[in-house]
Amino acid sequence: MSLDALWAVVDAWFIASLPAHGLAALIGIALVAGLARGFSGFGAALILIPLGGAIIGPKMISPVLLVVDGLATLGMVRPAFRIANRREVVTMAAGAVLGVPAGTAVLALMDPLLLRWLITGLAICLLALLVSGWRYHGQPSQTTTAGVGLVAGLFSGAAQLGGPPVVAFWLSGKSDFTRVRSNIILYFSISTVFSVISYYLGGLFVAQVFALTVLILPSYALGLHGGARLFGLARESTFRWICYALIASAAILGMPALDGIIR
Repeated sequence: MSLDALWAVVDAWFIASLPAHGLAALIGIALVAGLARGFSGFGAALILIPLGGAIIGPKMISPVLLVVDGLATLGMVRPAFRIANRREVVTMAAGAVLGVPAGTAVLALMDPLLLRWLITGLAICLLALLVSGWRYHGQPSQTTTAGVGLVAGLFSGAAQLGGPPVVAFWLSGKSDFTRVRSNIILYFSISTVFSVISYYLGGLFVAQVFALTVLILPSYALGLHGGARLFGLARESTFRWICYALIASAAILGMPALDGIIR
């Protein structure tokens, strides 16, 4: 087979693997999700899962985000490793070992429409927890830290929504925002490995996942870079509230009840 013929086959496969509608919106959503992730270390799933799931379905958007985020954030791991509280991160990741497979089973077996409603409701509840300013008092034990990792792993496996439990836990302590952000980045770099194995065993890495990864990776990476630069320039409180507003909008717009109105 000639190179031109091989390219034609690859091109045909790529086009056939993409959905017919919503690609431009998906690219724009990925840009905003990357911006939030780059600044705060979390938030991409809360933006991309509800809105992206409404376009291509929750069983497709979760593995897509896993691959895209895993590739795009490789450069953030080394700086985070130097700053993070590595003992706490490893303890929390140990809890996620059990949570991720359970969440993946939920993703593979649950009805897609019901899963979308649960994801939307979960995003709203966790956002409310973050906005409320709730704080954990006292020194958390290793059991508590591992328990948070278990819950976060469950959310990650089901919908790549492991960020809010982790963020709420670490923001409730005495660590400064730079340490918290580094903890989050390092934790997700570890939990991503668990998720990749679990998603692979669950048969979720189909051809369309990789076609969509090629499509939205540049946009997501651009947002990630911009968000990381803003972290050193913007005030923490200002950008945090911007992320909260984006997350709230994503949760509302991702509701299945609005499918006939906005999609």
